[in-house]
Amino acid sequence: MENIKESEFSKNMIKIVKGSISAIILTIILLLIFATLLTYTEIKENTINPVIIVITGISILVGSSISTLKIKKNGLINGFLVGLIYIITIYLISSLTGTGFKINLNSMIMILVSIIMGMIGGIIGVNLK
Repeated sequence: MENIKESEFSKNMIKIVKGSISAIILTIILLLIFATLLTYTEIKENTINPVIIVITGISILVGSSISTLKIKKNGLINGFLVGLIYIITIYLISSLTGTGFKINLNSMIMILVSIIMGMIGGIIGVNLK
């Protein structure tokens, strides 16, 4: 009985990590598209922060939906974990690359968006057939 629970837990964790990785990859792709649009169009620079928040939310929503597709239970928790792993990874990368880790209004919004969109994506993924 213990091995079955451990096996199920490890499968869920693998799906959660895969969901977080797919969210990060989608974020990179969408940010590259946005950077190209910023460069070659007349989009104003004051749109950068809101667009980054939207891209983050969409990426986590997709990643957490993907991670919970075949789980069929605990979508809220699994989506929360995808959002949490995503935001921790992003902040660790930003701290290591020199931009630093600061808690301000934008970072609080990013943390909230990450967790909420992860939870919503988890619910969506569990309920998709």
